[in-house]
Amino acid sequence: MDERLKKQMDFLLEVDKLKFITRQTYLSNGERKENDAEHSWHLALMAVLLREYSNEPVDVAKVMTMVLIHDLVEIDAGDTYAYDAAGNQTKREREVKAAQRIFGLLPADQEEEFRALWEEFEAYETPEAKFAHVCDNMQPFMLNHATGGRSWQEHEVKKSQVLGRNSRLAEGSKTMKQYFDEILAEHVEKGNLKDE
Repeated sequence: MDERLKKQMDFLLEVDKLKFITRQTYLSNGERKENDAEHSWHLALMAVLLREYSNEPVDVAKVMTMVLIHDLVEIDAGDTYAYDAAGNQTKREREVKAAQRIFGLLPADQEEEFRALWEEFEAYETPEAKFAHVCDNMQPFMLNHATGGRSWQEHEVKKSQVLGRNSRLAEGSKTMKQYFDEILAEHVEKGNLKDE
């Protein structure tokens, strides 16, 4: 078998493990928590569907690729819950190590391409990275909304935590930030989020 193709197929088999990484966000029907692969697929679809709400024009194929690969590092690093203060202190270190191993399975040119896209997403500076983060933040927010704030309630999440996590939404989409503000107020009023 061609060595390049073998590396690509080995990588694709390895990243199938993303399906086994469980997140803290429930599916919209509340029956179970989603996995990282489901999350990434949903983000890619959001990027296509909601691109008109990006503050700046974006290369949607680039955004889709970013959101499809951004959590691959969690195969090794695990999913760090957005509101886990202790876990977030070591998250970057764990994920960089994972990126080296996982992207290192690819042929050199694709390793460089994927690693650069992952780092661009992490840096949160380009229009594509900002919009990818809008999708990454709004997807679990939307699912929490659909389940009546179930995950927030289980983890006793406070309004200030959700505001902090989403403090940069307007950088990628002012429209989605407005949507976020409306839904957030509704959940505070219902008591699904603690308003300290």
